This record gives sequence, structure tokens and C-alpha cells, in this order.
Amino acid sequence: MERDRVLRVLSDRVAEGRMSQDTFERRVDQVLRARSQAELADIVRDLPSGNRVVDRLTGLISQVSQATARLEAAWRAPRLPRFMLPGNGLTRVLVGRAPGCQFILTDLTVSRFHAEIYRTEDGWMISDLGSMNGTRVNGWRLTGPARLRPGDEIGFGNSTFIVAAPSV
Repeated sequence: MERDRVLRVLSDRVAEGRMSQDTFERRVDQVLRARSQAELADIVRDLPSGNRVVDRLTGLISQVSQATARLEAAWRAPRLPRFMLPGNGLTRVLVGRAPGCQFILTDLTVSRFHAEIYRTEDGWMISDLGSMNGTRVNGWRLTGPARLRPGDEIGFGNSTFIVAAPSV
């Protein structure tokens, strides 16, 4: 806990311009190597105490900046189509270009029989069926079966979807 407080003090002082980046990096290294609270106290002893008005203003600006960054990221994020998990009736979905698949994609980067999504006692799983361009869950290419949850991003070749819970 004390280590976290000292790191916060250091980051506040560098943000206020009261410390150079080199000094900040050197002191962070000292914080990580400190073995006692006395050593931690020595690291920030020579720093001027924080100004409450500056601290509040810096904190407020930081919060607004973070909120703005999240909104901009959400606005720029691609709107992916939904892949609705089947309801109670279907326990297996084949994904691919072949007419025998339950979820047919016309994208040429998708194999004829690309992936399989199936229900287990623990929930939904997904497996790649040896496709040429791979199956991804949340950006990671599958090397074996993986758990599938609503909100996950799944990709088959160049086609990407957001997994949605079955409608009740």
C-alpha cells in the first residue's frame, strides 16, 4: 500500500512538471527496490508537498481526459455484426461456406467447414476445424477448443462477429 502511495506521489509530481522524466524513472526504480517504509519515505522526502488546488484540478482534468478517450475509442470502434448463440433447441453449429453448415459465410477467406460451436455442460465452446485462415476468439487464434461467452469477439477468416446471448 505504501509503495502505491509513493508511486502516486511521483506520478503526480511529474505530471505537474515538478520532476523530469529521467528523475521519475530513476525514483520508480528505487521504489520497486525499496525494502522498508523508511526507504520509501526517503524517495519522496525532498519533493514539495502537493498543492490541493493543483491536485484537484489535475485530477479533474485527468478524469475528463480519460472519459473523452473512452468515448472516442468507442466511437471509432467498428460496429461488428452479432453472432446469436442458439437457444435451447440447437446444440451444435457448423460455420463455413458449405451448404451443409448451419452458419454459412460467403467470404472466400472462410473454409468450407471452418469451425464448430457446440454446447457443453459448462456452456458454449468453439473449435477450429483445420481452416486455412484460422478461427479467433478475442483476437487470439485458436489452437484447441475455447470457451465462448456473450460479448466475445469471434473471427472466421476475415469475418468478425460479436457473440450475443440467445434470446429468451
